[in-house]
Amino acid sequence: MPVTHEPLGGQRLLFGRTTLIDLLALVKPRVMVLAVFTALVGLVVAPGALPPIQALVAIGAIAIGAGGAGALNMWYDADIDAAMARTRQRPLPRGRVTPTAALIFGLTLSVCGTVLLVAAANGLAAMLLAFTIFFYAVVYTIWLKRRTPQNIVIGGAAGALPPVIGWAASAGSLGAEAAVLFLIVFLWTPPHFWALALLREHDYKRASIPMMPNVAGSASTRRQIFAYALATAFTGVLPWPLGFAGPVFGLGAVALGAGLIGKAWLTLKPPRTSGPARAERRLFAYSIIYLFALFALLLTDTVATRALIAG
Repeated sequence: MPVTHEPLGGQRLLFGRTTLIDLLALVKPRVMVLAVFTALVGLVVAPGALPPIQALVAIGAIAIGAGGAGALNMWYDADIDAAMARTRQRPLPRGRVTPTAALIFGLTLSVCGTVLLVAAANGLAAMLLAFTIFFYAVVYTIWLKRRTPQNIVIGGAAGALPPVIGWAASAGSLGAEAAVLFLIVFLWTPPHFWALALLREHDYKRASIPMMPNVAGSASTRRQIFAYALATAFTGVLPWPLGFAGPVFGLGAVALGAGLIGKAWLTLKPPRTSGPARAERRLFAYSIIYLFALFALLLTDTVATRALIAG
């Protein structure tokens, strides 16, 4: 359960010592950027088009909802964050934000984002956003994260839903294309986070989080990383043969996927030297580049194709 830090100086006011920087940290901006970008791509690629102002409001609503989910995650995980070197400087472990304030802030953002998305787009997109927040905050954070090494695999569904939400906001319905966008992010999540888990194995062990390296061992984790990287690279090309992206995207996706597979392959080396640690860092960094670049290619391909048709 969350720790119950008081704010610095012993103040009991909900936001007594909290700054805008603290509130910004609560929403996990780096995670939010990736979620919002994939949602934007889903919105643009989907058939049908929201008016520009409505589209901007819809993306803003998704960002607000994603921020609310991040704040709820930090509220519940304050004890874990305090135990880990990577996260102990977050606002709750430092006492910059009270648990009650974080909870209220997260719930407020979650409700506001969902209501705003109803107004800007449609009920389907709003329901998907509400479900995503619930899945991340309750199913992943409260239930899975502390109980199973499959936490990232199952919980990855929450991170994979933003492009589906964007698609629903524009199209008002779902289809096979939205499912492919979901699968790309869903399959990408384990190699991305397990590369980090290998680097932070002792940190997770100290916090009693059953991440895959701590439960199954590093060798098994590396094999699973490679298997998921293969699946991700294959799925990343699917928009081309399925007809909602062109050959330029397809060739780019193949090249990006080959890079992902290559980086994952290097992590399979026995951990006898400093090499594997470097390989894991490179895989973690490249996995972020891969997902951004893949979705950017899809976005560019879609905009360029529509411009040619319109011209």
